[in-house]
Amino acid sequence: MTAWYAAVDLGASNIKAVVGDEDGTVVSRARRRTPRGPDGDAVADAMVAATRAALSDAGVAPTEIVRCGVGSIGPLDKAAGELGRSANLGPNVDRVPLAKPLGELLDAEVVVINDANAGVIGERFYADRSPDDMAYLTISSGIGAGVAVVGRLLSGWDGNAAEVGHDTLEVGGITCGCGAEGHWEAYCSGKNIPRHARYVHETEGVPTELPLDEIDAKDVFDAADEDPLAERVIERVQAFNAAGIADLVHAYAPLVVYVGGAVARNNPERIVDPVRERLPDLVMTNVPELRLTSLGDEAVVRGALAAAITAADRSQLRP
Repeated sequence: MTAWYAAVDLGASNIKAVVGDEDGTVVSRARRRTPRGPDGDAVADAMVAATRAALSDAGVAPTEIVRCGVGSIGPLDKAAGELGRSANLGPNVDRVPLAKPLGELLDAEVVVINDANAGVIGERFYADRSPDDMAYLTISSGIGAGVAVVGRLLSGWDGNAAEVGHDTLEVGGITCGCGAEGHWEAYCSGKNIPRHARYVHETEGVPTELPLDEIDAKDVFDAADEDPLAERVIERVQAFNAAGIADLVHAYAPLVVYVGGAVARNNPERIVDPVRERLPDLVMTNVPELRLTSLGDEAVVRGALAAAITAADRSQLRP
């Protein structure tokens, strides 16, 4: 008899839900847009709706689910099974219940982890290169990392370890969505690259034909070969990413770093390749292998599925 598991990826833009078997094979998928409000319950309702849709598509009853994994943007309150106030959701979304609504739907244990932690668990479970010392870095709406050291996930007491997107890379620099200044995420995340462009235009006077009040990150990348400001911003993004990843390497000594998230996946030649070239000059210890994620845009949800599958056997991934 097949043992069924469910998993959810709660992202800033989208919610993904899957159902899979004990081998990690995904048999159904569902997706919803992440609501911007009016409150956290609306986000939880969308998460439950996506899970119901995945179950229906798989022909699996909620009561057949052994365990459910949730990979969520942060910050997490792991003890409460909730997402706290996130810089990437609406201003009225104070807390989002994660474990309780899914537990009520499935009558099963719900494992709640940070999205980047889900990424490193997913790579450990599925990838062909998965040493005991490795990391997963997401560069998307936000920036974060999941780290395994000697085969153990570094989660932290509250589930928020390795929040590297909030490493300070420039004292007194651009204000991050969290309210502090100079954080990596303030310069290089998809949400903040347009603000980075406006900052460079104002402080350095670099000319541009871009409509700065209307652009998104894709516009900056698309114009990088022809617009002076876009070119300058991408140069700065590459430098900040290299510095941030060098810090990650010095802190945790991974043998391989998988890089995921929409910004990295859609622009590997401008995000991953330049960092790979710069790291030997920035790292005083072992220079890790830098790889684009092997799981595409499903790194988090498949990592959450792997976390659900392996939670009863901590000797395999030991999350």
